[in-house]
Amino acid sequence: MMWFDPTDQRVLFGDLRDETITVTDRTHRDDGTRVVHVHPDAQMDFRALPFPDESFALVAFDPPHLVRAGPRSWMAAKYGKLGADWQDDMRQGLAECFRVLRPLGVLVFKWNETQIPLREILACTDHKPLFGHRVGRLNRTHWLTFMKPAITDTKEQ
Repeated sequence: MMWFDPTDQRVLFGDLRDETITVTDRTHRDDGTRVVHVHPDAQMDFRALPFPDESFALVAFDPPHLVRAGPRSWMAAKYGKLGADWQDDMRQGLAECFRVLRPLGVLVFKWNETQIPLREILACTDHKPLFGHRVGRLNRTHWLTFMKPAITDTKEQ
């Protein structure tokens, strides 16, 4: 989890899953297993967030970044896995993040491009990041910061 203090009352950790699972990881323990705990504050689907419009000043979005992983993969257990319709899922997820953000709200977005390049994810939204940073051994993990515009769509319906 990315939070320094997951007990901070300003933080709401949401995930579709709520589970503890033992998976194969030959690099972790003598028996070649790793125990992964995913226990969110609230179970929710990032494609349909259960919050009213403009509820948050800050949203951190760390979606699954894998599309290929074995059924006992520790990375899939820890981070989740996107389905075959990942472009639609990411389009919906990013739209939901901006929907629940207040005007001038900030979206912190984390993406690892081991399997899907960042440019394909950025194509799922019209919003452009203000700035970002690459990290990791191979510089494949991106932290991007977006800001929702001050005025939402002003077109007459």
